Amino acid sequence: MTLETGARAFRILAVVAGLAAAQACGGSGYSSNPTPMPTPTPGGGSADVTITINGMQGSTSYSPNPGSVKVGQKVAWHNADSIAHTATGSGFDTGSIGAGSTSSPITVTVAGNLDYHCSFHPTMVGTLTATQ
Repeated sequence: MTLETGARAFRILAVVAGLAAAQACGGSGYSSNPTPMPTPTPGGGSADVTITINGMQGSTSYSPNPGSVKVGQKVAWHNADSIAHTATGSGFDTGSIGAGSTSSPITVTVAGNLDYHCSFHPTMVGTLTATQ
């Protein structure tokens, strides 16, 4: 196996592992409420609502919590902590948000309660309430 082939195989395994982890998180039981299915916002753009990540503080890790948004609005998360975090829910994952950084916005497309957590620190939990 050449170095290039090995690197390609490693990348494929990393993608498969990531997909398996994402599938495993889908049944985490964080919410029994209807779940909005946000979609990534093509090309970024600015957020209508920004939620602050405060750090590992349980239900006060995200502020405001619960956050409020109207269907069709864009939401971003700003990491005010000194270490990386995520906002991960059913149908979306901001990916790693470094200290002092802000995620790309997502557009909420369905009304309901969207429970989310940090994939690095599962005790960090938040809720986003989307209304018409």
